[in-house]
Parts: sequence; structure tokens; C-alpha cells
Amino acid sequence: MPLPKPPTKRAARLEPTAFANTLAVSPSKAEAPTPKPSRSSSASKAVAAAPLPVTLSAPAAKARPAAPKAAPGQALDAMTPTVYPADKPKASRAAPAAAPAAKPSKAGRSSKAGAAAPKLFVLDTNVLMHDPMSLFRFEEHDIYLPMITLEELDGHKKGMTEVARNVRQVSRELDNLAGGLKSSGIEEMAKGLPLDHTGHREAGGKLFFQTQLIDTPLPAGLPQGKADNQILAVVQALKIQQPEREVVLVSKDINMRIKARALGLPAEDYRNDKTLEDSDLLYTGVQALPADFWERHGKTMESWQQGGLTFYRISGPLVPSLLVNELVYLEAPGAVPLYAKVLEITGKTAVLRTLKDYGNQKHSVWGVTARNREQNFALNLLLDPDCDFVTLTGTAGTGKTLMTLAAGLSQVLDERRYSEIIVTRVTVPVGEDIGFLPGTEEEKMSPWMGALDDNLEVLARGDSAAGEWGRAATNDLVRSKIKIKSLNFMRGRTFLNKFVIIDEAQNLTPKQMKTLITRAGPGTKIVCLGNLAQIDTPYLTEGSSGLTYAVDRFKGWAHSGHVTLARGERSRLADFASEVL
Repeated sequence: MPLPKPPTKRAARLEPTAFANTLAVSPSKAEAPTPKPSRSSSASKAVAAAPLPVTLSAPAAKARPAAPKAAPGQALDAMTPTVYPADKPKASRAAPAAAPAAKPSKAGRSSKAGAAAPKLFVLDTNVLMHDPMSLFRFEEHDIYLPMITLEELDGHKKGMTEVARNVRQVSRELDNLAGGLKSSGIEEMAKGLPLDHTGHREAGGKLFFQTQLIDTPLPAGLPQGKADNQILAVVQALKIQQPEREVVLVSKDINMRIKARALGLPAEDYRNDKTLEDSDLLYTGVQALPADFWERHGKTMESWQQGGLTFYRISGPLVPSLLVNELVYLEAPGAVPLYAKVLEITGKTAVLRTLKDYGNQKHSVWGVTARNREQNFALNLLLDPDCDFVTLTGTAGTGKTLMTLAAGLSQVLDERRYSEIIVTRVTVPVGEDIGFLPGTEEEKMSPWMGALDDNLEVLARGDSAAGEWGRAATNDLVRSKIKIKSLNFMRGRTFLNKFVIIDEAQNLTPKQMKTLITRAGPGTKIVCLGNLAQIDTPYLTEGSSGLTYAVDRFKGWAHSGHVTLARGERSRLADFASEVL
């Protein structure tokens, strides 16, 4: 028998009557054997095409025999999401008349909200400038944009700065959302724009624009012409107009939130950009083994040696708490300490590999030896060819830059593993900007690379037997293998077989961090250094820094590692100042 002809159009929809008849079939008829499809029957062809997506429309909802009439504001329109027959519960197939058709509830758009009405968040301009995707980060709640916010966005759209790029992205998102309107009237705009119209399914709320003049007097001490005060007036007016729902101002400006609370208006910080609420919860990369480790894991442990290192395969209650490339240690009085790295985790077993001791002068790296446990862990990660991404955090004077530079020179000049070292950092001044810097890219970056020069002097000073001429030749050779690049020209580049050092990475935003890490080509290693207690970029905190973002997202990956350096080794003065100041 020849096969039926394929459908003339892709994903053809069922007729509303056919879909209603399918739902209205009684249980006894549903259990009867299905008759063979007839070539002349169009209805059987439609039923046979069950895998095709079916979209509910208003006529289909009305065609159900036992479904109640929809309220005027609850009619299903073209924005109703696509419903697949396979996704419907079995109860609705057997007895569709037992429950009315599911409709979007005004009271709440998620099970988390329950019976409470969704909140209305009024966004300040700096929130959109900071995170252009913040429109879609509020789950089932609604968003309100005052007209003065759109005016401020229009005033910051020009330029090549990060803020200008974010503003232009926000404008494009708003244009895409407004493009779904059936008409450009004020009435249509006042109903709200569904935030999931452009594909962001996590956003279940609506976007409202200010479509009418709001004249709410503020206290006499606040000037009416200031943009912040106009936004506060909008929040106050919305609170009066909609007393049944909670109206909240969201702003990154601390003073703005203080003024709002002084006026009795609820205000919150934008917290969705924070990777962690508390920086103390950041992954340290180091875990201390329990004192009874050998007693609890020794019976089922397997061990072997390879390449001068010892491997242990353990199984027990400790395995679920371990991550790949996490560094573990066991120090007990009177016993040989254990320093190892988690090499792999397979099911309920984990393989530990002992580390090389770089605290011994015989294993020094360009004259640099580890002075504490965390520095030894860091050098093992920096010199591991299988570890493509390393992050080191710690206070000032913990040796982050010195160890990284020594490991890079050792692998570039001695082992020839990488072709050269590339150093970059964010040019955020601590104090007043000194203005224009003449010269080439490297000459402009040289004032920002004082830490690099200081550490190169320390490394070159260790070669005392070579004499003055030998040290000068070594400096020239080292300088030829180190390239200083600006962060502004990283877009579109690809680094092949390079050792990349990103200094002061705590001043990077998550977007900038992604831009830098994705520059890595084959054979490239990237090392990020930073002190989360010294952030100079506005609107960045320890929880929202790009360094925190990278550490949290890369933990557990088989080719990345992280160490938080705790002890300072610069000088007793620097250590004491880090603690008391």
C-alpha cells in the first residue's frame, strides 16, 4: 500500500474541532482499537500526525464542552505557549471535563509565589547599564521602566566604553520586546509586554513603560528636576495606585536606596550579578583531610608509584566532598605529611596523586622556592601542563605574581613549552588619573606594569655567578619573551601556545573575564591573579567580580585549578599592615 502524501506545510496545526473531539473521547472509546487510516479521511491523517506541535487558540478553548467561559482579561491570545499532546497529564486526557483549562493566573506566575501577587520592580538606569540582561532576571515578577530611565539610557548610548555597549544592548532588547505589539497604541503598551516573547523563558513577568504623566509631590527638600528624584516620584505614585501589590525600587546607587528608604519606599540592590552573597563561601581549592583519614580509607585503598609520584585510589564517605584538581593535605604531629591533588573521580572512587615539593632548593623554579603549603600548591598547578586555567587569589604579598612569572619563564625559556609570556591587566587607577601617556602600546602600559618590573628584578638578582654582563644579557632575553598587551585590544585575538598572565583580575567584570579567557587557542595557559579585597572598579564587589565568577564556574573542571593564598611572605611590615589596616 503506498504511503500517504507528506503534509504540504511544516508543522501543520490541527483544526480546533478535531482537537476538541479528540479530548472529548470517552474512556471506553479511547480503549477501543484504532481503525486503520483511510487515504480519503483527512481527520485520520490529522490524528496520525500526533507528534506535530499543537497550539491552543481562543476558539479551541471555547470548543470544549465542559470548560467554563473565560473572564474578559483571561482569554488565551496569540502569546499562549505551544502545548504538546505528550506533555499533557493523563488525567486531562481521560476526563477533560473534570477540570477547566489551565490559564495564566493573575495572582502569581510560578508555584513559588503561591497566592501572592507578583512584585513590581522599578529599575534604576544604573542597573541596566551594569547588566543589560537584567530585564530577564526577575523570574515571575513584573518590571516598570520610568520615562526618565529611557532618557538617561539615550544620553549614554554613544561611545566605545563598556557602559555604552551595555546601553545599546538594552535598547536592542527593548526594541525586540516592543516589536511583538499588535499595535503601537498607548492602550496596548499599558497592558505590558511579555518578557518571554524574545525567547527568555525564565522571565515570566511583563514589562511596563510609563505611558502617562505622574505628578506626585515629593518633600520640599528634594529638587524636582533631578533624575533620581523623578524616579522616586514614580515609585511613590505606583505604590499609591497599586496598593494590592509590592512596588520595589532596584538600584545600584547606595544614596538612591537611602533616599528611598527615608521616604518610606522599599528599595533593594541588584543582587543577580553576584556569584556569591558572601565572599567567605568562595571555593578555596584546598581541603584538609580528616585526622582519621588513613584509618577510615586504608582498608580499601590501592596505591602505586609512577614517575617518582605516588597514587592512591580511595573509596569512602570523603569522595562526594572532593572536586577534580582540588588540593588536599594531612598534617599530623609525628607523622609524614600528605600533600596530594585529586586527579580523577569515577563513581564512588577517587584517585589522589602526591605533589612535588617545591619548598626544597633542589626543585626551585628560577631561584624561587615555596615558603608555605599554599605556595607549593600554587607552583604545582602553575607547572602542570594538563592545567590550562589557574586562578590565584590572596592578600598583598602572598607571592602570586612572583611565582607565576617564575613558572612562566621556566616553561618558556627552559622547557620551551610555550613560545612567550603575555601580561595584561585592567587600567583602573587607584587615585587621580595622570592623563595621556605617549608612546606605543607597551610604552603606554609600562606604568601599569610596575609589579612586573619589580618581580623581574628579584628573579634576575638570583643569578649572582653570571656577573653584571651576564645579568644584563639575561634581562634582555627575558624582556624579549614578555609582551605587555592592553585589555582594550583583546577582542577577536587568538593566543597560540602562549603563557597568559592576567594581573589584578579582581577589577574585571564577568563579561570582560569571558572575553579574555575565550582568547585561548591550542597550547595556551591562562593564569588569573587578584586580591578580592582591593577592587577599584565602580559597582563591582567581591561577590560580583569577574575573578569570583571564574573561580566559581571553573571549579571541578579537569583542566583548571585554584588556590587561595593565605600567608603573606613579602615582609613583616606588609603582613602586619594587611591585618590591622
